[in-house]
Amino acid sequence: MNKIKSHPLITGTIILTITGLISRVIGFFYRIYLSRIFGEEGMGIYQLLGPVTSLSFALAAAGYQTAISKLVAESAAKKGKASFRPMAAGLSISLPLSLLCNMFIYHFSDVLAEKFLLEPRTAPMLRIISFTIPLSAVHACINGYFYGTKKTGIPSATQLLEQCLRVGCVYLFSAMATAKGASLTINVAALGLVVGEAGSTALSLISIYYLLWKKSLLSKDAGQFARQFPSRQEKGSILPSLNNIFSLYRPLLATALPLTANRIVLNLLQSLESVSIPEMLRLYGYDTKTALSVYGVLTGMAMPLIFFPNALTSAVAVLLLPMISEAYAKGDLDSVKKNTGRTIKYCLLLGLICLGGFFLSGNWAGINLFHSPLAGHFIRTLSLICPFIYLDTTLSSILQGLGMAGRIFLMNVFSLCIRLGFVFFAVPRFGIAGCLWGILASQATLSLLYLGTLYFTGRKL
Repeated sequence: MNKIKSHPLITGTIILTITGLISRVIGFFYRIYLSRIFGEEGMGIYQLLGPVTSLSFALAAAGYQTAISKLVAESAAKKGKASFRPMAAGLSISLPLSLLCNMFIYHFSDVLAEKFLLEPRTAPMLRIISFTIPLSAVHACINGYFYGTKKTGIPSATQLLEQCLRVGCVYLFSAMATAKGASLTINVAALGLVVGEAGSTALSLISIYYLLWKKSLLSKDAGQFARQFPSRQEKGSILPSLNNIFSLYRPLLATALPLTANRIVLNLLQSLESVSIPEMLRLYGYDTKTALSVYGVLTGMAMPLIFFPNALTSAVAVLLLPMISEAYAKGDLDSVKKNTGRTIKYCLLLGLICLGGFFLSGNWAGINLFHSPLAGHFIRTLSLICPFIYLDTTLSSILQGLGMAGRIFLMNVFSLCIRLGFVFFAVPRFGIAGCLWGILASQATLSLLYLGTLYFTGRKL
């Protein structure tokens, strides 16, 4: 029992899983709440924001969080203690990028809404959510440090706080509007995103400041401070602290840039898919309202339910990356193989259980939870991808820990191209069924590619 409690993968996964499940439960009922207030078309409009937020996060933060986590884990393995410098280096790049994204989206929201999202009604929401980007960049970099040290308590707490504040904000404004007899627009959901992200970022900053103070990096002891961050050097030199940060740019960017390029290209392809589905449904014969409603049911109701159990595999994936990186850096190949085999086995088991559960209860869930028989049909069909999506999440993290970001990128691009092919050629002919077929085909292909890569890599280790 003590061995289980002391194992960082198990304990970290338990913490992340519990908070992730609580957060997903809150988010799940929140989506039900939104669907009943704003309807299927409103959910469709709200879901269109996804491409912009995903692209912005991919550009400014996602790759740097993973790179920070990896470098912190490696420093802990080699030096016996985690370094704060990867976080500082990541923030010095991520924050300026996020501010540029913030300004761009805010000033060009009308153009993005009309030309990119093909829905002018999203413009006010784009201006609102642009302010989440700098906040999420700071939040992501700090979380990268904590994940690298396998301390999941703070990231878990910020995740839960973000969800609670988001839901609480929307519920409060909804109650106020109802009391005054005023109408409420879907824009309030975008405001909830900002409030939630602001709260979680504030908690992250407080936590890292306290940790720095606790480790005496902010101590009033002038001698200790001078030893760690000397303020005076020989003429013409730069502060060693800055030199140390700058020296990390090369390894940081070596990991972050491929991941960032990966995320940007993938999000561009996903964005193309997202904005094209309603358009292809119109070619199939739907009017604009029906097309947005069907899209809203798929992405705002059925998909979140299917991905609900992914809280467990996501928690495992977050902890696996630094663990695999650390073991690989030490040359402990037995640990890498053991953790990989155990992960594959349990993810497949979870996927098969969820497949059966969602297939049998899909119609009930669609009618009773979302008041939408169409959602029930989507849930039953999408249940077939459960073994693949839960496995893909963890396999991707394992391959990243082994330094295969480039291969992951190529495999994901290929998978998304399959989905796009179905969107452009199957949806206009077969309707939304063509989109569902594409999701199934792409996820199954991605799993086979991941497993094949891992198999041949394992033979070389």
